[in-house]
Amino acid sequence: MAKQDKPIVLNEFIAAEIGRVSDRYGVEAEVLESFAVFVVENYRKKPPKRPKVKPLTMKALKAAVYEYFDVRSTTELRRSGRFQLATNDLEKFNLGHKKTWEMFYRKYVGILPDERDERGPDCINGLNIFKYFRPWDVFGLDPQVASDEEVKGAYRRLAKIYHPDVPETGDARIFDRLTVMYESLMVKV
Repeated sequence: MAKQDKPIVLNEFIAAEIGRVSDRYGVEAEVLESFAVFVVENYRKKPPKRPKVKPLTMKALKAAVYEYFDVRSTTELRRSGRFQLATNDLEKFNLGHKKTWEMFYRKYVGILPDERDERGPDCINGLNIFKYFRPWDVFGLDPQVASDEEVKGAYRRLAKIYHPDVPETGDARIFDRLTVMYESLMVKV
């Protein structure tokens, strides 16, 4: 007799997302729930392999940062008023180190290709929230169409998971970071 697989139970975060997507896009909740169960079942059997992505070379990192600041060399970058203004609050940095160029890429250009879809305790929606300050990506929202209520809802869903008072999943560092991200989106000009 074959061993029975445990029935799939979707956690409350997934259930809440199913409800949100169903309400927002008019898709039947049962269809989304079936899809979620299908994904979980197949992931249990054989987790998908993540494609290997090579880190950017120093040359590629520099080229992207140069393009962002509209310069052609490190010398021009150092002289750029825009660059000086952007980095005046940073502690000393060494432009001879790749880590410095990666930091500038993260801050000014975007997500490093080999850091997309990261997994781990500090990752939400594929981003390490301590390497990147990208609230829209972390909350899984589109800045062009998301309402204040959707931002609040996304924050609350994550806060229910990461609040320090939640014994299984609570994490004060992550909760504080999420709160800063939420507040940055809710600032009224």
